[in-house]
Amino acid sequence: QVQVVESGGGSVQPGGSLNLSCEVSGFSSEYYAIGWFRQAPGSEREAVSCISSEGRAYYADSVKGRFAISRDNAKNTVFLQMNSLQPEDTAVYYCAKVCWHDYVDILRPISPGELNAWGQGTLVTISS
Repeated sequence: QVQVVESGGGSVQPGGSLNLSCEVSGFSSEYYAIGWFRQAPGSEREAVSCISSEGRAYYADSVKGRFAISRDNAKNTVFLQMNSLQPEDTAVYYCAKVCWHDYVDILRPISPGELNAWGQGTLVTISS
């Protein structure tokens, strides 16, 4: 059973930064990559970013250049540094398996309907 400890959410003004962290236990896969998806009220789930065990990353177009994902394999922890936050980034962020490796080993996001949270998520609110 996968267990996660998610933290780092909060409320900041537009242009601000937050750093999310997710400590994961009970998960091991060569096919899936861990990361973050988000869900805003009234919206479908969106794969935000993921990182492979070798450190390759995927980013949604909406966050490229603003978010950076990293991992500490020794601590089984994944981080998401979020900069230049905007109101449209407001959502609950969930740590989960977010991507899969295709047949040429490119990271692809899991479709929204198949994204499933491991934990309660952490709320990120961007507001002036």
